[in-house]
Amino acid sequence: MKTDSKDLFKGKNVLVTGGTGTVGPILVKRLLELGANVSVVSIDSDERAKAVLGDISIFRWGDLRDYKTCLEIAKNKDYVFHLMAVKSNTQKGLSKVASAYVPFLLCNTNMMEAAFRCGVKRYMFVGSIGEYPAIPIRHEDDVWNGPPAANDRYMGIAKRAGEAQAETYLHEYGWDAVRIVRLSNVYGPYDDFDPKTSHVIPSLISRMINGENPIKVAGDGTAQRDFIYSEDVVSGMLLAMEKAPACFPINLGSGVGISIKDVAEAIADLVPEKPGIEWDPSRPTGDAVRILAVERAKEAIGFEASTSLREGIGKTIHWYLANRDLADRRGKELHEKS
Repeated sequence: MKTDSKDLFKGKNVLVTGGTGTVGPILVKRLLELGANVSVVSIDSDERAKAVLGDISIFRWGDLRDYKTCLEIAKNKDYVFHLMAVKSNTQKGLSKVASAYVPFLLCNTNMMEAAFRCGVKRYMFVGSIGEYPAIPIRHEDDVWNGPPAANDRYMGIAKRAGEAQAETYLHEYGWDAVRIVRLSNVYGPYDDFDPKTSHVIPSLISRMINGENPIKVAGDGTAQRDFIYSEDVVSGMLLAMEKAPACFPINLGSGVGISIKDVAEAIADLVPEKPGIEWDPSRPTGDAVRILAVERAKEAIGFEASTSLREGIGKTIHWYLANRDLADRRGKELHEKS
């Protein structure tokens, strides 16, 4: 699905923070196709930026924990897509919560404040399925009906704080720039494939391709998750930036619960050499069911995810096989930063 956003983005100065991660390179490519003047800021290396963006001239290194940096990069920008994230996973658990929570809170607060001060006209804040209480089907209006699920507590609170910050600008100053999307489990090319830091799909892909056989998977395989392919995420973000009302959260997911057993078996079927799978119920897997309700996305901005899980996994495996050096370096860099 592609948007008809040529008039919105053509000739506009667009900043993408965290633009060298999983979603950023795809978004940058789409924005350039739509005629935007794009700049990218992240804490990744120049080598990483050149590999995923192609044009290193649009990239600069920047630490968003520094408010002055945020002011510099927000100056003269029409739109901002704030994609900066801190990677974590269920197996990492609560062992490094401060090193994830504090930078995320600082970067979110600084970047949105700088965008407000610089008069940015539209600003994309990216939330997640982890903001919600521990309920199976997560509608947008449910987010404040209890604390985030225990395994998502700190990052969920940080993301809620970002949404609340956006609302304060709207109520006090009438700054109606902020659009809010909440993502389900995103996967695709450019992801982190290091099992120490990655999520389930890239982790299983790299482990299977690198010869782990049988592969041991946490849990019993019954946990259900909502997965969305990165290209679909970009389509949803562009539509939300164009059509969503200010501070009106919209879930971007498939709306379908897929068991981890089905995910593991699909990957095993599609990798070059199919491994055996063993389950380990003693290891944590988080909530039993986590699915985003997606009716609002369809009604408000006309978005529906169009990539099936099997198709998306196949594309991701193909990318990984063709870019293993890049993927392995990504995992090493994230592991060193964590």
